[in-house]
Amino acid sequence: MKKLIRLTGIITLIMMLALLAACGQADDTSADTQESDAPQVEEQTSDESNAQASPEGIGIHHAEIEVADYGTIKLELDGDTAPVTVQNFMDLANAGFYDGLTFHRIMDGFMIQGGDPTGTGAGGSDQNIVGEFAVNRYENNISHVKGVISMARRGDDMNSASSQFFITVADADFLDGQYAAFGHVTEGQDVADKIASDAKPLDDNGTIAPEDQPVITTVRIID
Repeated sequence: MKKLIRLTGIITLIMMLALLAACGQADDTSADTQESDAPQVEEQTSDESNAQASPEGIGIHHAEIEVADYGTIKLELDGDTAPVTVQNFMDLANAGFYDGLTFHRIMDGFMIQGGDPTGTGAGGSDQNIVGEFAVNRYENNISHVKGVISMARRGDDMNSASSQFFITVADADFLDGQYAAFGHVTEGQDVADKIASDAKPLDDNGTIAPEDQPVITTVRIID
């Protein structure tokens, strides 16, 4: 019985990693990004000399994501842990990039994903950023617990994150070290949870029909 329980847990983890593959569609507009493999996790090393030198921290910042018909999700952004990621998110928000975009991929019990100008999972901004996470040799100790905001990317490219982000609505620490978490919800987790519970995905990958995608009215950087 214990072996059966252990096997069931392993199968569940494998299924979740497979579902995560759509994060791999995140920021490549080419046609072949509609399908991608789950992240390839390289063997990690404890040798600190192999770690990338992180840019200088930019401190703690705060943002608000206003979602039409739902409310506002307030966030604390950790610019000391993931300075490149936070600066990119703030720059896009300040430029109005996110205004009017949607949450195009939603999986209740996992996460809500948005920030794609095409609404398909294959779009992004005009530049990619480095992946600030352990598998890419960047120190990032933010665990993907419920309420964490992190960057989506193509599963086969560590440095393919661009504009797409996701907010977890359940603990998903199996993502740790593979995706650039860069902050957490401080208020409005109920908004994210409601978006997730209301969703009617078209498939097991969380695809939402264009007319049913919750609209991001604006993303504001508070400080």
